[in-house]
Amino acid sequence: MSDIEGVYEDLEADVSLEEFREAVEEKVEQMGGLADEETAAMLIAHEIGESEVGGVADVEPGMEEAKFVAKVIDIGELRTFERDGEDEDGRVVNVEVADETGSIRAAFWDDHAEATREELEEGQVLRIKGRPKEGFSGVEVSVDEVEPDPDTEIDVQVSDTHTVEALSLGLSSVNLVGVVLDTDSVRTFDRDDGSEGKVANLVVGDSTGRIRVTMWDERAEQVTEFETGDTVEVVDGYVRERDGSLELHVGNRGAIEPVDADVEYVPENVPIEDVEIGQTVDIAGVVRSADPKRTFDRDDGSEGQVRNIRVQDATGDIRVALWGEKADLDVGPGDEVAVADVEIQDGWQDDLEASAGWQATVTVLDSDADRGAETSSDTDDENAGLSSFADGSDSAADDDGSRTDEGGDADEIGDDDRNDPEPGEEIEFTGVVVQAGDPIVLDDGETTMSVETDVDVGLGEEVTARGTVRNDRLEANDVF
Repeated sequence: MSDIEGVYEDLEADVSLEEFREAVEEKVEQMGGLADEETAAMLIAHEIGESEVGGVADVEPGMEEAKFVAKVIDIGELRTFERDGEDEDGRVVNVEVADETGSIRAAFWDDHAEATREELEEGQVLRIKGRPKEGFSGVEVSVDEVEPDPDTEIDVQVSDTHTVEALSLGLSSVNLVGVVLDTDSVRTFDRDDGSEGKVANLVVGDSTGRIRVTMWDERAEQVTEFETGDTVEVVDGYVRERDGSLELHVGNRGAIEPVDADVEYVPENVPIEDVEIGQTVDIAGVVRSADPKRTFDRDDGSEGQVRNIRVQDATGDIRVALWGEKADLDVGPGDEVAVADVEIQDGWQDDLEASAGWQATVTVLDSDADRGAETSSDTDDENAGLSSFADGSDSAADDDGSRTDEGGDADEIGDDDRNDPEPGEEIEFTGVVVQAGDPIVLDDGETTMSVETDVDVGLGEEVTARGTVRNDRLEANDVF
């Protein structure tokens, strides 16, 4: 056995013995006789070992060379450009490739670019050798050598539309349809070149999960066009990482558009009684109470704001601190909310508290005003629950709950004058259950009423209690 064959046998790389011999001979020639075949073989083996990666996710900027096998997901357009000092234009095609570990953009130049447009197909598996670098949309590889590898199978689906669950770091040309869960305002910042940039975020979800969408510059202005519950399609986005979480970014080449599609987002909530300090969790329930917004001065001199609400599910209740812009959310007693990515902390008087900062998502799933807009014939749909979104009506109906139109005057409550019942007076009170137990507490959007009853009711359910008021409580004879 020759020295070259001995080194080759210990080499764990997908390269033939013939290719290895050729590389060794070339290395001996390059070194002008300073290295024998065994030394050259060891040098080549080291270079090959350094460039072979376990998967696309292992490709990093700064590597001199990377070799990997991946499936073609998307083929971009052929673009031409002028090279300095050269008469012939350059050509490039960006190709999205992926394996089970992730995806990456591969840049095919000049002759490779021409061949790519003519011969490459989506779903084809390629063996690629190239130089990794940090690109505009994450890591990309400038391809030096490429060849088809029809014998290798890669379990990656080629699809025009992605799901949240299928997104991975480095993926680009992403189309995703989801429902808007949260939005924020447009923010401006100064770039290093002195120009002004704009950025805004919204959160979208589908049946597989949710993701924050970061919109840049011209696209950032679009955030004002969307509301919670809208269904949108993100077009030509790219995936990046922030604080350990994936985000979907949309630049000027991409778009975000309203679409007519049915998308279901069902939050995976932790029961409130099970939350522990230090966890970041999703919770959902009915707003039992809401405090006024408070402002405060930060250490850097800027002004902050916070608003506390108390959310209750079937297992317990917890104070939720809404920070920053979330303190401006129109949410109050009786609203069903889903609060995602909240950090559980030690709150006031050793009570647990959920902190909803910039990374959290607060979604009103069913508001008290929406329920008040229903007629008695709509009661079968009242308890659609936390898996569906309300229609988001701006005003409430003039039902027995005596809601008010936005900016208008309250309608007449009726003969019972339920806002100020007299002791011993027999009344009917219709409201949403914001506290279950003994007593139950009903809220009609104007007032709350404690009701003593043995009837079992559920949080968020709208009921009517009929009985006599004593000691500021309604002793109910009937609850229906």
